[in-house]
Amino acid sequence: MRRREFITLFGGAAIAWPLAVRAQPAIPVIGFLRSSSQDDSARLVTAFGQGLKDAGFVERQNVAIEYRWADNQIDRLPALASDLVSRKVAVIVANQVSTPAAKAATATIPIVFVIGGDPVRLGFVPSLSRPGGNVTGVTFLTDILEAKRLEVLRELVPRTAIMAALVNSTRQDAEAQSRDLQEVARVIGVQLHVASVNSERDFEPAFATLVQKQVGALVVTGDSLHTSRREQLVALSARYAIPTIYSEREFVTVAGLLSYGPSQTNAYLHAATHVAKILKGAKPTDLPVEQSTKFDLVLNLKTAKALRLPVPDKLLGIADEVIE
Repeated sequence: MRRREFITLFGGAAIAWPLAVRAQPAIPVIGFLRSSSQDDSARLVTAFGQGLKDAGFVERQNVAIEYRWADNQIDRLPALASDLVSRKVAVIVANQVSTPAAKAATATIPIVFVIGGDPVRLGFVPSLSRPGGNVTGVTFLTDILEAKRLEVLRELVPRTAIMAALVNSTRQDAEAQSRDLQEVARVIGVQLHVASVNSERDFEPAFATLVQKQVGALVVTGDSLHTSRREQLVALSARYAIPTIYSEREFVTVAGLLSYGPSQTNAYLHAATHVAKILKGAKPTDLPVEQSTKFDLVLNLKTAKALRLPVPDKLLGIADEVIE
């Protein structure tokens, strides 16, 4: 090949190269919106990424994820949701507290929620089987488990006449949650005090009130506020020697007494499947809300001994994990 021909061909390729790059389709972007902090969500992010990978999507290869954390400052959520919408993300993944902000920000971008409450009662969808609109997702229905937590705790402290529940009063369904707990308490024959909190600043006064009311056992309800301050709550339960049941295993691994609740990591794996289907062309209205059915009972024997609580063989027998 003559030198002039070589230069002509090379020059033509150099001009065509940027055009070819610009012609490549952009990879889809997922908006990941949570009311909690990045540190508290690390295991959920990992599970979500694994679920995407199982469905053929790998972050930074054929999909991008824009993360937005409210760090438990709920008033930041509307701006964070609007920012994701302005970036024209393909789908928004939201937890229970952030879903209303996402719904208010867009009626067209698909929203996949991962929540512990009843999405119909919360007004997120009209039906589990026919969600309609741009919203669907996964629920692990932790709210209906609050009743079970009361029952499990009663097995551990059968002589307790007064129990309490720590409830985040900023939740959309806080009032309904409190009513449900009171009904279960009535059925099992105990008096229930509902301790309402709306930030970590309320925890210390709430526990002081529990002592004044001679509360013998406590249910810490499932909520991102509680999860984000799990070490503080476990320390308070230990300081005031109040047997406490939590919604997640992570409380028990930092010396909490016991937990009974759904696997949130499993729920985020399922949510990733929903997201992958949407990225491949499915519409949210055609994707029924999934219900996660993986639940775990975890018990910390060392904490039980510190509280001088004899653990019934029945409870040991049904525990999925015993930490010694």
